[in-house]
Amino acid sequence: MHIVDALSDRAGHGSIRMLDPRLRIMAAALFALVVVSLSGLATLFTAVGLALSVMLAARLPAGPTLRRMAAMDGFMLLILVLLPFTVPGTPIVEWGGFTASAEGLVKAVEILLKANAVVLVLLALVGSLDAVTLGHALARLRMPANLVQLLFFTVRYIGVIGEEYARLRTAMRARGFRPANTLHTYRSIGYLVGMLLVHSLERSERILAAMRCRGFQGRFHLLDDFAYGRADALFAGLTAVACTGLLMMDLTYAAAV
Repeated sequence: MHIVDALSDRAGHGSIRMLDPRLRIMAAALFALVVVSLSGLATLFTAVGLALSVMLAARLPAGPTLRRMAAMDGFMLLILVLLPFTVPGTPIVEWGGFTASAEGLVKAVEILLKANAVVLVLLALVGSLDAVTLGHALARLRMPANLVQLLFFTVRYIGVIGEEYARLRTAMRARGFRPANTLHTYRSIGYLVGMLLVHSLERSERILAAMRCRGFQGRFHLLDDFAYGRADALFAGLTAVACTGLLMMDLTYAAAV
């Protein structure tokens, strides 16, 4: 953690967010690929520790970040609880005619550690990028232009669709609609979704016409000024060392087992 903090101070404003966005995306992708290939619990706990260090270096607020992680873990909880009962191996618990295996429990813990390590690093390195910067960085990394444009439009207009949905719901409530477990409620919700899709299509056509009037020819011009610096080189080196260390540690653990 002290190494990452030292790197953050060199980045300019004491924050890992000053690093080149392209490098942050590549580092997050490399770390994720390495983590999902690990199998030793000790190595995975080390990976989680590294991810926490990057989170602290990125100055992510601990409360909201941990709540997001808890929400993800809660979503995975059912799968992780059932996994020991579906993987054959050494029995450790019997309940309701089902037997939980030690191998299944270990596999569940591995999945939990991998998911938390990868998501923490993604939140720290990529999640702290604004949509425009992320789109520019992906374009500079030679991602397909259509995917980059889709990202731009999704981020820009998902809030507009949310506002349209809220307006339609307000109109329904003004007409006395109260949701209940009835056929009328299901039919009304279906009408709501249908109207939302229709209004979204009409708005997209108006937006496309307006963009064409302004000279849009199917691509955005990139106006970024990305440049690699010494802090980026240091961070790239530390990322390579950390990923190599995790792989070597995991190979040592596998050989010992």
